[in-house]
Amino acid sequence: VKCGMADAISSLPNGIKGNQRAVAETIANNVRSKIIKEHLNDPAFYDKMSELLNEILDDLKAKRISYERFLKKIAEQVIAPLQKGVAADTPKELNTPGKRALYSNLKPEIDPCAGVAIQDGDDDPTLRLALTIDQKVREVSPADWRGNASRESYIKAALLPLLGFDKSEVERIFLILTAQREY
Repeated sequence: VKCGMADAISSLPNGIKGNQRAVAETIANNVRSKIIKEHLNDPAFYDKMSELLNEILDDLKAKRISYERFLKKIAEQVIAPLQKGVAADTPKELNTPGKRALYSNLKPEIDPCAGVAIQDGDDDPTLRLALTIDQKVREVSPADWRGNASRESYIKAALLPLLGFDKSEVERIFLILTAQREY
């Protein structure tokens, strides 16, 4: 993921380099390792990357795509977003990993207008909610809140009205916030 496709292939042992199937499996395993390692930071994003990886591998195994097409698709659709930590269609307002994680993990069935001032012409209430949660967490989070139950509950209480008073959703989103270094 870090060095790019050509460098990754050239760094493989000679026994693997000559076998296209072995190269494909090695690349897929390394990408999957990155996905697993970073999954807690943004579960929805890394689940999407995992699904894409599986689809591309299935296409290769079923011979719906060539080895060269496999390399190109993996590089463009999976490795490039993993390197950036963001999908190509991510709104520009989501300029930190925490904001992106919130946005991609908010559930659409939650009332996205709860506690959020919707602006005229706002066509993405989930974006507005993610930005509102980000701002609220930055405003209310006390120093050294991780692992301190009373400080954590202060943040959870601030999230409750924003997430439709759904305690399980607050807990789910709080786990994502905890995984972000910026908060």
